[in-house]
Amino acid sequence: MSSQSNTTPQNTNITLQLGHDELLIRNRYETISIINDFMIGILFLVGSFFFFYPSMETAGVWLFVIGSAELLIRPIIRLAHHIHLKRLPGSSWDM
Repeated sequence: MSSQSNTTPQNTNITLQLGHDELLIRNRYETISIINDFMIGILFLVGSFFFFYPSMETAGVWLFVIGSAELLIRPIIRLAHHIHLKRLPGSSWDM
């Protein structure tokens, strides 16, 4: 499996070679955000079902806590999409 990243400012695609197939991930930040939202939904849904069984309530609470933490990840993903750290070339004045 090899991966190739085409991540210029205009092109945020990631291409993964899987044998004879190729997986193309477009708009990587949006894709990560969608996966995060999906995981939040699963955590809250499973946590809600755990509350039907008294023996699983503690696990349900932990799933809610983890899901809440993932809600904090959403703005971090959006912010990372807009802010990039770029190394400037060195000058002759650097020591």
